[in-house]
Amino acid sequence: MVDVVKLIQKGGIFFEVEGKNPKEIYKKITKLMALPDYITPDFLFSSLCEREKLISTAVGNGIALPHCRNPIVKNEDDEQVCMISLKNPVQMQSPDQIPVSTMFLILSHDQKNHLEILSQLFEMLKNTDVKMLFSQEFHKNKILEELKLLNSK
Repeated sequence: MVDVVKLIQKGGIFFEVEGKNPKEIYKKITKLMALPDYITPDFLFSSLCEREKLISTAVGNGIALPHCRNPIVKNEDDEQVCMISLKNPVQMQSPDQIPVSTMFLILSHDQKNHLEILSQLFEMLKNTDVKMLFSQEFHKNKILEELKLLNSK
């Protein structure tokens, strides 16, 4: 079973990421991520931009879930979710028109795990405490602790 908190721990939490649009943010974050050897930052950047052209990955309430159209990691051990807190919210054609301030960049190895990750993220994001957690300035370890607690309920 997929553990989204462990995937966030693996992917990392990045604060105050700057960018005027998703493309600028993806360019910066793909260079910061610890990617498997077989995935280059440029390849991931291109894949994310291609996916974003199809339809926005913004889901509402200031949240976006960027991901590639097709899985690019080769195995489950390489899966990760990268949490990105933006310095300034960006417009991403969200269904509710609220600018995006937090992103969860998903790298999964198959559709089944991708859907499980999405399901767990949506479940977490329904929780008011989690939403408040992302709107505050917390140290990344504090966020991971809080997510573990909330995920175990």
